[in-house]
Amino acid sequence: MLRKIILPILAFAGVVFAIIVAIRGARTIPPARPVSEPPVAAFPLFVAGSGMVEASSENIAIGTQIAGVVSQVYVQVGSHVQAGEPLFTIDDRAQLALLNWKRSAVQVANASLEQASYERGLSEGLTQKGVVSLEDREMRRYAVQTAEAQKALAQAEVNAAATDLERLTVRAPFAGDVLQLKIHPGEFAPTGILPQPLLVLGSVLPLNVRVDVDENDAWRVRAGATAVGYLRGNKDINVPLKFVRFEPYVVPKVSLTGQSTERVDTRVLQVIFSFERGEKPIFVGQQMDIVIDAGERAGNEMALGKIRP
Repeated sequence: MLRKIILPILAFAGVVFAIIVAIRGARTIPPARPVSEPPVAAFPLFVAGSGMVEASSENIAIGTQIAGVVSQVYVQVGSHVQAGEPLFTIDDRAQLALLNWKRSAVQVANASLEQASYERGLSEGLTQKGVVSLEDREMRRYAVQTAEAQKALAQAEVNAAATDLERLTVRAPFAGDVLQLKIHPGEFAPTGILPQPLLVLGSVLPLNVRVDVDENDAWRVRAGATAVGYLRGNKDINVPLKFVRFEPYVVPKVSLTGQSTERVDTRVLQVIFSFERGEKPIFVGQQMDIVIDAGERAGNEMALGKIRP
């Protein structure tokens, strides 16, 4: 009797539960609001692209010609340096000792030259008196020439050692700001192309932004076009952009997410714009949403009947 009552109740409850689940599953879920509102285009006809902020000199990876342990670092991240100012120094004790040795060799060569010159001077007078033969006089003259050559060689070795000593101090090739510093005293600084640069230097007055324009829209961008850059994440932080140049080689789109599944079959034209940062919180390496005015180019094409309005 009890089984006849419970089973229908359980079946009815299951049906009600299935109906509730079906109703909830069919309900439309509103899309999530974006973290930041997208920028509003400032031009009626425009080309949009993503850009990366970089130094106007481009981001220069500074390396060393001679590998070794870093003994001193003269700059910090954000430091402004002038051309020729030291950035860091490789341990120079061995090279300094070599230079002192070479300088001692120059002193020895000077002494040998003075002695040879003195003996040649004596031979000149003794030859006239018939004490020293002409052959002996010529040998002493050649000895002076040999001593002069040895002195020149020793001085050249000093200059070479001094040059190698100077190369142990890495200096700024131009005036700019230290954007990244990944070397510290006591660390080994290798030579060659490194996955992580020892130091990144760049000129930030002004800043540049490298814009990737899809190859399908590249024809719409003209030289000298005006543009506006909106900082990724806050459209209220925006700057007017000034055209600098085209990178004339169309390249595959660079992945900005780092995902291995990202498609890279799109090719882009890179357009360089510049802007003055002022007090705005825009830094090298940040992404920007770029809107480029395409009104004049598109208008000319419409007037010629090449595209439809």
